[in-house]
Amino acid sequence: MLPLLGADDEVVAFFAGVADLDATNPADYLLEDGVRHASGARLEQFARAGSGDAFCFVGEGGEERPVVYVSLDGEAGLLALGLPELVRLCLVAPWWRDALGRTAGELKRVVDEYREDAPDLDRLRDRAAQALGIDPAGLPSEATVLAGLAELSGGPVAEACLVVGYEGEALDPLFDAAQIDQPSDTQWVPGLQSPT
Repeated sequence: MLPLLGADDEVVAFFAGVADLDATNPADYLLEDGVRHASGARLEQFARAGSGDAFCFVGEGGEERPVVYVSLDGEAGLLALGLPELVRLCLVAPWWRDALGRTAGELKRVVDEYREDAPDLDRLRDRAAQALGIDPAGLPSEATVLAGLAELSGGPVAEACLVVGYEGEALDPLFDAAQIDQPSDTQWVPGLQSPT
């Protein structure tokens, strides 16, 4: 799947252009000096956001490895248990960075802004999904992927994927515990359009 994220035009149009995950030149991506996994496990950057933030695999292996996001602002957190899960998160909720901890009204404004910036978001998403061999009609709902992200962010795998900076201190969590522990009815926008 990773080669398609960086080479297929339909996929790049959505992931780099809408979801802010650019995997077109992975050999050019380097983590900031001193940023590493707390255990010494390998952190392999495979994509970046426009800001320079990093998407990294943890440990050895293939696309099934956990994926952490490392921001240039000194934050890091577990996003997915493998590239396919990250792909689904980005296809369904490319605004995931702004989702946790928001009220329904706040999240609706975030989603509306994304849709204003990318009025053809649904078409781009569907074409990218199809290019990756994913049936857009089979994608999970936004509530499902965001609830999964919240659960993953506060779980034991997230603790095992701790990222530290050059001074050896843990980077701040990407999502704080207060955001993750909110009741689900205030985190997600009920009835938001699911992929179809």
